[in-house]
Amino acid sequence: MAGSLEQIDRAAGLSIDAAVRAKHRRRLRRVGHRAQLEPPDDGCLWAAAEPPPRLGCKLEILIDGAEALPRISQALDGARTEVNIAGWHITPDFGLERDEGARRLRDHLADLAERVTVRVLLWAGAPLPVFSPRRSQMRQVRDELTRGTKVRCALDSHERPMHCHHEKLVIVDGEIAFVGGIDLTSLGGDRFDSGDHPARGRIGWHDASSRLEGPAVADVADHFASRWREVTGERLASTWPPPPAGDHEVQVIRTVPEKIYDFLPQGDFRILESYQRALRSARSLVYLENQFLWAPQVVEILLDKLRNPPSDRFRLVILLPAKPNNGADDTRGQLAQLAEADDGGGRFLAATLSSRTGHLAGPLYVHAKIGIVDDRWLTVGSANLNEHSLFNDSEMNVVCCDPALARETRLRLWSEHLERAADDLAGDPTQIVDELWKPIAREQLERRECGEPATHRLLELRGVSRRSAALLGPLQGFVVDG
Repeated sequence: MAGSLEQIDRAAGLSIDAAVRAKHRRRLRRVGHRAQLEPPDDGCLWAAAEPPPRLGCKLEILIDGAEALPRISQALDGARTEVNIAGWHITPDFGLERDEGARRLRDHLADLAERVTVRVLLWAGAPLPVFSPRRSQMRQVRDELTRGTKVRCALDSHERPMHCHHEKLVIVDGEIAFVGGIDLTSLGGDRFDSGDHPARGRIGWHDASSRLEGPAVADVADHFASRWREVTGERLASTWPPPPAGDHEVQVIRTVPEKIYDFLPQGDFRILESYQRALRSARSLVYLENQFLWAPQVVEILLDKLRNPPSDRFRLVILLPAKPNNGADDTRGQLAQLAEADDGGGRFLAATLSSRTGHLAGPLYVHAKIGIVDDRWLTVGSANLNEHSLFNDSEMNVVCCDPALARETRLRLWSEHLERAADDLAGDPTQIVDELWKPIAREQLERRECGEPATHRLLELRGVSRRSAALLGPLQGFVVDG
């Protein structure tokens, strides 16, 4: 009986995934973006169309809030003319720094607005009180930011039903841009967490952002200006591309659904395109950190890589939260498919993280949105690997094809997660996955299952069969995300 139920679950889940793919194919064909859903297999790692990759940039990857948030604060303090912020949510009492001189974000922005223009563009909130933040909560945030200050705050309600504006941007003087996954909020958990992720009595938060200088900053600024004009009617001055600032070539990519903005009526789905190009090109390593893994377009490529590995040394490592705030069963169902496709080949590992101090462990939420392929393609941004981020929410990522930066970023992340010095991990990635990632993650899972205390923050995350009572994720993908 159990076997029959599993077969029914599997058939139902696969059928829904197929329906989601077909629905997206029809949708993107209608708006002229079929090539972003199914890009040509031409070996190019850059997304087609505008904006193109920009030479002369400087891209820094900022890992965890304790590194990223003070850098944002420093850039804000150095502003000379204007600060533009776009986000999903802001907590006025949030602190970008946590020292004796720390200020509330609201006070920080108010002080800045006395000498430069400060604009804050936030999602207007959920129109129905079925999830947070609600419209009324966002109006309270806007009022608190603007009351008695010169801060300008606008709420953007140009969303698809049941979706949101999810990008997280900070732009200073049109010269520096922060693009990533870190919200300036304490809603759902405090984003200010360090790389050692100590157990602290509340949920920890692993996340990442990036600091960008050079010509690509203008692409970020122009996107903000376009959205600001749609919401407020104010036309901002064009941002001239800043002069070269480094040796990185960087492309700004985004998701903008069709029919929500006059400036982009057909939408833009180049985050999906970029991921597909990179994943299809993978020869030896795909490393993903993400909050979700729902998107069948992404999973389909990964399944093929496991069933037909491009080399004996190919490995796929995915870092996810143990308990995502929604869609957990759908993500775990996709992991089960990946494990089945691996078929005992030892090429695939899904893992999660815990906060840890000694033998004391606590919850840690993996919120980073990072992709690294073969140490030659790197993306960081706000986009999750689900239909929300790839088709329906507004999102922004940056992509860089610099091997040195990709490898450095991977080593920094692996050093944090494996609790080893980066120099100890500088060898063959396949060997590191087989000799460190897998044994540590599986040992910690065994310890947890036996009720023994954790000795490491890494933990294997196993897939589960989809159950008929838990098909909300794929059904949502068909009914809502389509």
